[in-house]
Amino acid sequence: MSAEETIDHTTLTRLVEAQAVRAAHVIGQAGGWRVVVKYGVTERPLAATRSGEVRIFRRLETLVGYLKDLGVERFDVNAASYDPAGGKSVSRPDTSAALKRAHEAAAHDKWFRGQVEEAIAEADAPGAEWLPHEVVKADMAKQRAALQRRIAKAGK
Repeated sequence: MSAEETIDHTTLTRLVEAQAVRAAHVIGQAGGWRVVVKYGVTERPLAATRSGEVRIFRRLETLVGYLKDLGVERFDVNAASYDPAGGKSVSRPDTSAALKRAHEAAAHDKWFRGQVEEAIAEADAPGAEWLPHEVVKADMAKQRAALQRRIAKAGK
């Protein structure tokens, strides 16, 4: 089925809002479930966002939740051709690592934002002591010189 013969999420949302959807059919097939929407005299299957191919829901509960969130609460189900073992096998071994990195990034972001908020609160505190830039630069130059002397001694 080509992309012209499908309906995308945005169009389906607009049709539901306009109360133009006359029926929704959930059809079982190898690997999951698809939904065919009837509006006017036209019937179109829902397309996946990225590929434009007919969208297959692996779990019926996911499809039901999707339809209910759109506002489609009544539909018929045809499970005659449903085969949970069939269809394309989607294996993404990199997903676990990607999710772990995403969680680590989110945790770091939360920590970092907390540190920034803490620093701003300290700077805004009534008793905050402000140092001129020249004083800070001079102090850093002393610390750098002391560190270079320690490195030079350790290298001998």
